[in-house]
Amino acid sequence: MVLEATMICIDNSEWMRNGDYTPSRLRAQADAVSLICGAKTQSNPENTVGVLTMAGKGVRVLTTPTTDLGKILACMHELEMGGEMNIASGIQIAQLALKHRQNKNQRQRIIVFAGSPVNYDKKVLEMVGKKLKKNSVALDIVNFGEEDDGKPEKLEALVAAVNNNDSSHIVHVPAGPNALSDVLISTPVFNVDGEGGSGFAAAAAAAAAGGGSDYDFGVDPNLDPELALALRVSMEEERARQEAAAKRAADEAATQGKGEGATSNSQDAAMTEVANTKAAEATEKTSDPMDEENALLQQALAMSMDAAGADPIVDADMSEATNNVDRELALAVQMSMQEDAKDASNQSDVGKVLGDQSFVSSILSSLPGVDPNDPSVKELIASMQAQAESSKEKKNEDEPPKDDK
Repeated sequence: MVLEATMICIDNSEWMRNGDYTPSRLRAQADAVSLICGAKTQSNPENTVGVLTMAGKGVRVLTTPTTDLGKILACMHELEMGGEMNIASGIQIAQLALKHRQNKNQRQRIIVFAGSPVNYDKKVLEMVGKKLKKNSVALDIVNFGEEDDGKPEKLEALVAAVNNNDSSHIVHVPAGPNALSDVLISTPVFNVDGEGGSGFAAAAAAAAAGGGSDYDFGVDPNLDPELALALRVSMEEERARQEAAAKRAADEAATQGKGEGATSNSQDAAMTEVANTKAAEATEKTSDPMDEENALLQQALAMSMDAAGADPIVDADMSEATNNVDRELALAVQMSMQEDAKDASNQSDVGKVLGDQSFVSSILSSLPGVDPNDPSVKELIASMQAQAESSKEKKNEDEPPKDDK
């Protein structure tokens, strides 16, 4: 691949308003310049391209040689038409811009678009050409538009003065239905020494024609194998990336679906268990009060039956429970009566003992420190005797009188 720095000289004179080249001379020229810049930068990543205008208020450098294709395309929107083309000054300023290029290993090339009359003599142009040849600068001229005053002969003399080993070319593009860029694709302006971005040019030609190409990506691998390989590798990488992304998305969707299913099942099981637990608790709560109410109701019914008398329709179980209660009550009354009898007998025994004065005196005299004749002891004995007599009288009153026989 050719490593070179290129300066493109654009004709922006008043003649560029004509519409004999679709859509106009200036716009057709701008499209061709954009295509050439793309071909140069695609053929070698280190190639640089710069742009200048040769008319208007003077020669103006829009951008110095650069690898930024976006910057080159942006400067094409700043074109202003006016004045006449100054081809000699434009070529000399382009040579000066190439002289200050950063990479001195780059070949130097100037491409001139001449679409208006040339106001210089042939000799002046030949002197400019010889200077370019001395500085090893190649020159390509695109002649279109005006053909008066011997313009083609002057331009051909300029190219002949510059040409060294067929490094410089001139292309005549007549007006017609074809776009200026479409005509230049098959010329040496694109195919410098058989290279010069031919793959890019072929792709652009296929796109401009609106049809397909027999080669992948519109690039002939025989003419530009490196570009074809790069496009194929890029396409394979993009396809692999898309397949990996699709597979990853499918795996994530499957994993998410399984997680949601397991979560929903566990949630359903938990909700079912909670519901069963709550139902069991509710059943217990409702059954216990019912049992208690039934027991209380049966007890109340038994008591009412006892109060009202025996009823022949009472259930056998209920009557048996009532009989058991009556037996327990009778047993409790009997035990209390026995205890009362024991108390009464004890009290009567105490009264008998206290009534025996000799026995009491002997007992008191046997106690150490007790004087039976002491008034307080006598008073205590008398009170105990009185209490015993009163209890005996009360017992006699409580006993029912015996029927006379």
